[in-house]
Amino acid sequence: MTPTFSLTKKRCCFCVSALLCCLLVPTVGFAENSKQQAVSISVSPQQITLGGGNRRQQLLVTGKSSTGKEFDLTQQATISVAHPSIATIDGTSLVGLKEGKTEVVIRSASQVVRLPVTVANFNSYPPVHFENDIMPVLTKLGCNSGGCHGKQGGQNGFKLSIFGFDSPGDFAALVKDARGRRVFPASPEQSLLITKALGKVAHGGGRRMQAGSADHQVLLEWVRQSMPWGNDNTPRLQTIEVQPINRVMDASSSQQILVTAIFSDGSRRDVTAAAAYTSNSESIADVDVDGRIYSGKTPGEAAVNVNYMGQIAVVQVFIPRPGSSFKADSVPANNAIDGLVWSKLQKMGIAPSQLSDDQMFLRRVSLDTIGSLPTIEETRRFLTDASPDKRSRLIDDLLSRKEFADYWALKWADVLMVDRDALGERGAYSFHRWLRKQIATNRPYDEWVRELITASGNSAKNGPVNFYRALKKPEDLARSVSQAFLGIRIDCAQCHHHPFDRWGRDDFYGMVGFFNNIQRKKLSGDRDLIYSTGFKQSKIPYSDTVVATRPLGGEAIEGQPEIDPRIPFANWLTSPENPWFARMVANRIWKHFLGRGLVEPEDDLRLTNPATNEPLLAYLEQQVVKSKFDLKQTMRLILNSRVYQLSSVPNKTNADDEQNFSHYLVKRLPSHVLLDAISRATETNENYVGMPAGTQAIELWDNRLPSYFLATFGRSQRKSACECGRSDAPTMAQALHLMNAPEIDQKISAVEGRVAKILASGSSQKQIIDELCLATLSRLPNEKERKIAQQLFSQESRQLAAEDFLWTLLNSYDFLMIR
Repeated sequence: MTPTFSLTKKRCCFCVSALLCCLLVPTVGFAENSKQQAVSISVSPQQITLGGGNRRQQLLVTGKSSTGKEFDLTQQATISVAHPSIATIDGTSLVGLKEGKTEVVIRSASQVVRLPVTVANFNSYPPVHFENDIMPVLTKLGCNSGGCHGKQGGQNGFKLSIFGFDSPGDFAALVKDARGRRVFPASPEQSLLITKALGKVAHGGGRRMQAGSADHQVLLEWVRQSMPWGNDNTPRLQTIEVQPINRVMDASSSQQILVTAIFSDGSRRDVTAAAAYTSNSESIADVDVDGRIYSGKTPGEAAVNVNYMGQIAVVQVFIPRPGSSFKADSVPANNAIDGLVWSKLQKMGIAPSQLSDDQMFLRRVSLDTIGSLPTIEETRRFLTDASPDKRSRLIDDLLSRKEFADYWALKWADVLMVDRDALGERGAYSFHRWLRKQIATNRPYDEWVRELITASGNSAKNGPVNFYRALKKPEDLARSVSQAFLGIRIDCAQCHHHPFDRWGRDDFYGMVGFFNNIQRKKLSGDRDLIYSTGFKQSKIPYSDTVVATRPLGGEAIEGQPEIDPRIPFANWLTSPENPWFARMVANRIWKHFLGRGLVEPEDDLRLTNPATNEPLLAYLEQQVVKSKFDLKQTMRLILNSRVYQLSSVPNKTNADDEQNFSHYLVKRLPSHVLLDAISRATETNENYVGMPAGTQAIELWDNRLPSYFLATFGRSQRKSACECGRSDAPTMAQALHLMNAPEIDQKISAVEGRVAKILASGSSQKQIIDELCLATLSRLPNEKERKIAQQLFSQESRQLAAEDFLWTLLNSYDFLMIR
C-alpha cells in the first residue's frame, strides 16, 4: 500500500527534569519597577536591631499603586543612614559599623519612610554555632549536594552528608578527618575550607563564594573561634518566614525576597543571604543567590522555593498577560469549577477558548471516560440530537458503561503495580479482577483502599493481598503507599531530610513501622499467605535511634504487639480529615480528564509545589469528601463543567497557557486505547494469547502479554506506584509502526474488515468517505479530507482508494490525539 499523500501531523513533546544548582544566576533581562507610580510605600522590617559584628538586615521596600497593586521598589528606592558612622548600606542590606542608635531613611519619589536602627554588641562576633551558622553556608554553596561532596562516595576524599542531614558527621569530617588538614586555626585565612571556596587553591567545584562576602566572613570567624560545635543550649531554628508570600509581577520585572529565621527563644534573624533559592519554572520566573526574582516575558506562574537549614517556604509569582480585558462574569459557568477557573483566568489576563463543538466533545469524552471510540451509530445519534441536556445525558451513560470499569481498572492496575512478573498469573489476575469489581460496583474509594491496606489471606483468593507480594520490603511499602494514596514522595527522607519538603528520616521510618511485621508464607503453587504479626517499631539504619510508629504529620500510634498496625493506619489514611487522601485522588482525576494536574506531577503534593489553582483543588477535595468518596460524582462534576468542554483550539491570549486550563490540552491516545481505536476503526479484532476472541486491550489484566504494539506504544511496566511507568512520548518506532507495520495493513485490508464490508454493501463513494471518517474521527469529513479522498478515488481502484484513505486517517493528527 503506497499512498501518494499523508494527513499526518507531527507533534513532539519533550519532558526535561533537572535539579538546578542554587548558584545559577538568571540571564533574563528585566525592566526596573520604577515605571509604576507609587502612591505609598512600606518597608520591612519596621524595627531593626543588629546584634553582633556579623549581623546584617535585608530591607524590603514595597510600593502600592493607585489601583492597590503592590510592586517591589527595593532596588529603585534611595536608602541612606542618618548616622553613617553607626551603620551603612551594602546593596540593599543594612550593616552595622559600631554600637549605637540611628535611623535608616528610605525615599521613593515623594514618599519617605524612617525606621529606627539599633546596633548592639558590635565589637564581639557572636559565638558561631556549627549547625546554625556553618551548615546553611555549606548547603547554600552546594558543597553537600549530590553532584559534589554529598554524593555517596564523596569527592576527592572529602565526604559530607547529602543536603546536610548529618550535622555531627559533617562536623567531624571538617574538623577531624584527614588529621584536620581542611582547617588551620593558626592562620584561618589559609584554611583549605576557605581558600578552595574562594578559588585561591585548585578546586574541582570552582569558586563558590566571593572574598569579603557574608559567607566568607562566617566561615573565617568559625575557624578563628577554633571550629566550635557550639553551645547545646543555643536557640534552635523553628521556622522561617518569607515576604512576600505571593506577588503579581509585570513581565520583565524583579522582586526581592526577605527571609527571616525564627528561633526557639522567639528571636528573629535575617537569613536572606544564607538561604538557598530555586524556581520550579525558570522560563516564567528565575531567582538569583541573593533572593531576587526576575520575571520573564512569558505569562504564567512560578513557585520560588526558599530553603534554610531544612526549613521550607514558597513565594508564588504570577505574571499576567498585559492588556487583557477578560472578565470572569462574561463567560457562562456550568458549575462551581468554571467560576473558580474564570477567576484565575481574569487574574492572569487570559481569555478561555470557545466551547467545543459536539463532534469534538463526543470523541473526547468517550476516549477520556471509557477509553473507547464511539460507534458510528452512537456518533450519528448524538450529532443529530437537538436536546439541550444531551451532553450531561451522554456523561451519565458513559459512567455506567461496562468499558468504564475496564478502563479504570487498567489505570489503577498501573498505579498499584499489578505486574505479572512479580505476582504470577494467578496473583495478577486475582488482583485485577478485585480492582475491576470495586470500580464496576462504584464502591466508595475510601472503603476499597482501606480493604487494600489491611488485606490478609490467600493471594489466590483475596485479590488485594497481592499488593503485599509486589512490594516485599517495609521501606518499599511505606514509599509506595505514601505516593499512591497521599501524593507524598518520601523516598529522599529514607537517607536524609527531604530537600524540598518537611519530611526527615524520623517521618520515613515512622511510616515504615506500620509494615514491619508483614509475614509471607509460601503455599502450594504460585500462592502466598499474607498476614501481620503486630507492631514493631523501626530503627534508623546505622544508628541506635528507635522511631515510634506514626503516620506522616501525625502522632505516634500505640498498640498491643499482636494487633495489626495497618488497621489504625488505614483508618488514618482514609479519614475525611486526612489533609492529603482526598486531595490526591481529586488531583489524579483532574489530571486524567484535563491533561495536567492542578499539582504537577499529580502525586507530588508538597508546600514547594503549589497548585496552579488552589481554590479549585480545595473545592474538588471537598466534593470528594462530601460525596463520601464516590469518585463517579467527582468525575461527573468535572465532565459537566464548561472548562472540560472548552475547545482545544487556542485564542490569541491563551496559546502559550499550559497551567490555567483556558483551553483543552491535546493529548495522545494511550497505548491500549489506541490499539482498541484502530481495531474499532478497521472493524477487526486483535488476538491476544490465551484471551477470548473479541477481547479489547483495555480489558487486559496481564501487562506482560506478548504485544509488540503495546510495548512499542509505552504500556506501563508497573514497577512503581505511579502512572509514570506508562509512556505517552512519541517515538520514531511508533510512527514507523503506524505507517509500515504489516499488522496495521492487515487490519485495513482484512476480508471481514470495515473497508471490505462497505464495498460489499454497494455504498457510494460519498458514503464510503463519510463512514470512514465517522469510524475514525467521530465526525463527517471536512472539505480538505473530502477533496483528498476524491483525488484518491479518481486515481485508484475503489478498494485501494478506500484502503489508502483509511490508512491516512489512522495516521492523522485528529485520530492519534484526543482534542
